[in-house]
Amino acid sequence: MSLTRTDVEGIARLARLEITETELPVYVESLSKILSFIEQLNSADTASVEPMAHPLQGEVQRLRPDVVTETDQRQKYQSNAPQVVAGLYLVPRVIE
Repeated sequence: MSLTRTDVEGIARLARLEITETELPVYVESLSKILSFIEQLNSADTASVEPMAHPLQGEVQRLRPDVVTETDQRQKYQSNAPQVVAGLYLVPRVIE
């Protein structure tokens, strides 16, 4: 499938993109190649391929041990804050 200049201009308008006259031919060619590749992918026969619910079906994913590696530095971080009350950072109100 190939796009025309008008198609790309319409897409750019909908996406609120400003494309210059020198960039337009590049976009037409690039988007046409992308759509052609998608058509090529769609033509692949996937009728005999069973959908997967999980990519590691029948296998176990190795996970790291769930252990604490960092020490609690809450007091250190809050000592630099302008205002802290009951362990919470106070910030200026943005929306009234």
